[in-house]
Amino acid sequence: MHQVLEKAKEILAVLVAFKSHSGESNLDMIGYIEDLLATDGVKAMLSYDETGEKANLFAVIGPEVEGGILLNGHTDVVPTEGQDWSSDPYTLIERDGRLFGRGSVDMKGFLACMLAMVPHFKQVKLSRPILISVCYDEEIGGFGAPVLARDIIERGPKPAVAIVGEPTQMHLVNGHKAGYELRTDFTGFAAHASDPRKGVSAIEVAARYVNKIIELADRCSINPDLQTPFEPPYTSFNVGKIEGGVARNITANHCSIDWELRPIPSDDGRVLLAELQYFCDTELLPAMRETYADASIVTTIEADVPPLWADEASAAVQFLRRVTGINMSEVVSFGTDAGHFERAGISSVVFGPGSIDQAHKPDEYIELSELSKCLSFLRDVAADLEEVD
Repeated sequence: MHQVLEKAKEILAVLVAFKSHSGESNLDMIGYIEDLLATDGVKAMLSYDETGEKANLFAVIGPEVEGGILLNGHTDVVPTEGQDWSSDPYTLIERDGRLFGRGSVDMKGFLACMLAMVPHFKQVKLSRPILISVCYDEEIGGFGAPVLARDIIERGPKPAVAIVGEPTQMHLVNGHKAGYELRTDFTGFAAHASDPRKGVSAIEVAARYVNKIIELADRCSINPDLQTPFEPPYTSFNVGKIEGGVARNITANHCSIDWELRPIPSDDGRVLLAELQYFCDTELLPAMRETYADASIVTTIEADVPPLWADEASAAVQFLRRVTGINMSEVVSFGTDAGHFERAGISSVVFGPGSIDQAHKPDEYIELSELSKCLSFLRDVAADLEEVD
């Protein structure tokens, strides 16, 4: 496997050099992957976002039959602005058995491994296919994965199992929380602050809304689910950004907050959102509209990341257990694209090289030993699918 590891390192160096930030076009990186697959005689299929500037890719290796294994990763990375790197984040550097660079662990390392293994996949006489896939904008809400899942199911062949190669240190992860990425906009009425009764302060209303979020968060935290394996063992909230107003002597006619909700599987996030909406409809809006009839509060769900909960009987867990011999499984609190594949009817798990503790940080790195483990795993996947004479 030494030669394959060197190939994976070469591919990873190219992938890291792409500044494939979330929300921006990834077509240059997709083009590279498409060309790389073509050199091995593998035809890739693309699906685009509504702008045509971002694309998913998938390719089928082996027989065009259902029941194969989907390998998946995302192209996007978080930016490096404001981070103190000791080297160029977009130039892969090897030091002391580690490969440093933005996206090296999250999750271009896995992409490099699966692409380096394509020649081996081609050589094996597979009874069921291996599907190579990558998608856009995972980091900002998983926007590409549902498009990719629909595309794969419509075009076929539908895989039996999806393995999302997020960094888990090659531990089997069968569950994660759901996630809602939200923005709430408050529209008030501007007036001179010498008599604030004549205006409607959107900032003051937003403050009351945030207090309601804190109330819900406190209620969830003091009633943890003692049976859940998640940490924290309750639904969590976070208000990450607030902005609004023009000047200190004007009542703010607009304010917005960016916030998130991460429910545990036993909680229904939609019920919590409905409670917030009821608070708006019965308390906040009537008071606002006494002064300004067009006052409004609008919450937009910018991303809806479904939970993952693959039980012991699921096809994905059973496949991983058979191929790896791993008997333990874990859950994580961060979201992944696995939930989108599970929602589409493809049994899914999260399993990939490197540690999430290194992701999104300056001097992000992946251990060479982790890449070696991943390559060995992918070899075993192919062996499990090999046709028996």
